[in-house]
Amino acid sequence: MRNNSKDKEKRTFRAKEKKFQLFQEKLGIQFDNESLLKQAFTHSSYVNEHRKKPHEDNERLEFLGDAVLELTVSQYLYKKYGMMSEGELTKLRAAIVCEPSLVTFANDLVFGDLVLLGKGEEMTGGRTRPALLADVFEAFIGALYLDKGLDAVLQFLEKYVFPKINAGAFSHVMDYKSQLQELIQRDGLGLIEYKILSEKGPAHNREFISQVALNGQELGAGKGRSKKEAEQHAAQMALVKLKELSSIVNDQHTNGN
Repeated sequence: MRNNSKDKEKRTFRAKEKKFQLFQEKLGIQFDNESLLKQAFTHSSYVNEHRKKPHEDNERLEFLGDAVLELTVSQYLYKKYGMMSEGELTKLRAAIVCEPSLVTFANDLVFGDLVLLGKGEEMTGGRTRPALLADVFEAFIGALYLDKGLDAVLQFLEKYVFPKINAGAFSHVMDYKSQLQELIQRDGLGLIEYKILSEKGPAHNREFISQVALNGQELGAGKGRSKKEAEQHAAQMALVKLKELSSIVNDQHTNGN
């Protein structure tokens, strides 16, 4: 009976080792210290059930990964959106590193399959619990940073996270000017420029008219009680125009086929 138990334990161990090896091959990353990788996927419930073995849970790695993720995402947004204010950058970063987003990243790479859980946590659906998956993603970032350094983390994010930003997955939290800037940069359409065409009315009730141009050609115009509001409305009109043009092009392409 004891031999059967030992054989089962060996098979389980080999299966886990195989999973971690295949995971690294899939990502194109080979950890120098594989114990760090395994720690990133080790939940505290697993440690509690295997006290005789030197397992360590992922909570400390999660703490580190959270900070590394904030830094790398901040750096990326700072470089990508040169016109975005500090407040807008903060709002966008918060949307990228929030729990639902981290869960999406983790699910895309099937992180849940690798998590080492205690039996109780397993039975109550811990493997698909959002908070657990978000923690595992942060812990993985922490482990990757310790094992390979910041450049490796950036390479990983450039492959699996930053493309989602470029594809507009978080544009719902950006204002119209930021959305327009993101669209222009993503498609390499050129240079956009805002200009106040007129301002009129008394000081307490001013009206501004702003124009946004793409490569010198008017793309949209808008009114507002302040320059900022007028620019936002101009950007909104420009986005509508670009989407209409894109729709026409797509229809022509479809009909042409």
